[in-house]
Amino acid sequence: MTDPKLEVLTPQNCQLIFIDQQPQMALGVQSIDRQVLKNNVVALAKAAKVFKIPTTITTVETQSFSGYTYPELLDVFPDQKLLERTSMNSWDDKKVRNALEKNGRNKVVVSGLWTEVCNNSFALCAMLEGGYEIYMVADASGGTSKEAHDYAMQRMIQAGAVPVTWQQVMLEWQRDWARRETYDAVMAIVREHSGGYGMGVDYVYTMVHKTPQRTSGLHEVLAPVPA
Repeated sequence: MTDPKLEVLTPQNCQLIFIDQQPQMALGVQSIDRQVLKNNVVALAKAAKVFKIPTTITTVETQSFSGYTYPELLDVFPDQKLLERTSMNSWDDKKVRNALEKNGRNKVVVSGLWTEVCNNSFALCAMLEGGYEIYMVADASGGTSKEAHDYAMQRMIQAGAVPVTWQQVMLEWQRDWARRETYDAVMAIVREHSGGYGMGVDYVYTMVHKTPQRTSGLHEVLAPVPA
């Protein structure tokens, strides 16, 4: 029997869950720059929308402690129902379990805060009790220290979770640059969220392909004024 973890992620075989991507939770993160974290979370969300990945967003103690989900994430899924809970472990909440089951996909891509608490407990329980395969997005998750994040990742990996990064996930979904129906949207995400890779794409578009929409209009470079 083929090991299902040898299968690449596709738009047809996985679902995505965001766990507690909320400002007070992010303030406790020390394992990754917080702005980079938010960038990666929003990029992953945009990619999920492009590829029509079933997505669940769960929150904890929104009004009493954690604050509201990042508006940038909500902007990607404006009609998404948020699943509010009290437990640190999303798996404990029946609404969350029902949402995962309804999506009907056994591979679950996870982005959440904090890695050592909410991500860890969800991953272990979802694998043990639900039989799910967990793909933990390391750079769209964060812990209260680098050690907390790293050791939690190690624990989940030892238990069978698969470590991934947001861009890796998006490019597995794209897989072939000949897939033109998603190509432009993926490139737009790359240009906005992928740092040096995105800057390189912009360079090629402007300097090599002379793409008009990237060199004119609001982006026009003015010539220096003569002395």
